Amino acid sequence: MIIGIPRSRSVDEFRVGLPPRAVATLTGRGCEVVVERNAGSGSGFTDEQFEAAGARILHSLEEIYGRADLVVKVNQPGPMEYPLIREGQVIMSVMHLAVADPRLVDILLERSCTAIDFVTIQDDEGNLPVLRPLSQIAGRMVPQIASRFLQTNHGGMGILLGGAPAVPPAEVVVIGAGTVGRNAVRACIGAGARVTLLDSDFDRISDIDWTFPGRVTTFVANEATLRKALSYADVVVGAVLIPGVRTPHLVTKEMVGLLRDKSLIIDISVDQGGCFETSRPTRVSDPTYVVDGITHFCVPNLPSLVARSATYALANAILPFVSEVATEPLAAVLKADRTLARGVNVCGGQVTHPGLAMARGCAAVPVDEASGGIPS
Repeated sequence: MIIGIPRSRSVDEFRVGLPPRAVATLTGRGCEVVVERNAGSGSGFTDEQFEAAGARILHSLEEIYGRADLVVKVNQPGPMEYPLIREGQVIMSVMHLAVADPRLVDILLERSCTAIDFVTIQDDEGNLPVLRPLSQIAGRMVPQIASRFLQTNHGGMGILLGGAPAVPPAEVVVIGAGTVGRNAVRACIGAGARVTLLDSDFDRISDIDWTFPGRVTTFVANEATLRKALSYADVVVGAVLIPGVRTPHLVTKEMVGLLRDKSLIIDISVDQGGCFETSRPTRVSDPTYVVDGITHFCVPNLPSLVARSATYALANAILPFVSEVATEPLAAVLKADRTLARGVNVCGGQVTHPGLAMARGCAAVPVDEASGGIPS
């Protein structure tokens, strides 16, 4: 396969699908890689670095899609890319197809593409090996975001996250004890904040309590405990994920009203629909809005704020999967690698992921069955 790496057209997206060091690994394994001009500029990678890694630089998006059998991106294809997607093409990216533009899913189905969503690649234990590093980065960014938007000049309460002698720190409430939540807890404790964590999984709560003894207040998540935590929070972090499925609105607009004026909501779940009823996606260059006096920070591509680090983190996770797809017959790869197969959302004109099937109101076809018609 020829691997194509286009420049992102998403608003305020600075990452690139693969950095030069990953491209060098692929070309060293005999893969042909084509990169769109200036694709890596937002992450600090030059065209010369990609060429030194063995890639060819192409000058347009049309050339990338026209030549590539496998397209590797950070985000899902945008509207300008829809006409360029070719019959039978393989696309690997963070897609969130369950909440994506239905036209994109229709095109992927009509053109018998194989759409592999990095977010739904899942191992036998339920771990998400590609989403994990991005979630780690997003969680660890919480203190710097909270610190900024608690500042008076950004419309915040004027609270110092870590407090000061004889001045209490901010109260941070984290909803969800997955990878984002755990990293947010760790980072906020490190910044000196007081932290409360809520989750429905008692084992996860116990793990946090054991890891940070006496330093985190924990609750089993339900409406009563959510209301209690919201009543004293300065910052609330939404870190809820159900892989491949729209995130439920755990906090209603009425419950948001329990927060004090100028409190801050950071909804990291917004890329899957958000866990606050009042959430809607924003962008890096215009990240917040106010609802009933509460500041909302709802940037779906949060790791793009640290584009270089995030590009390396993503590449470390996806490189083995990209290499498999590029060097072996696709049907055989999907049959042998069940972790990768769980990331396939669309294949051979069929919906193969249960979450996407639920969103579209259809039945999911097993990947083995759908991929049976893929040419070797």
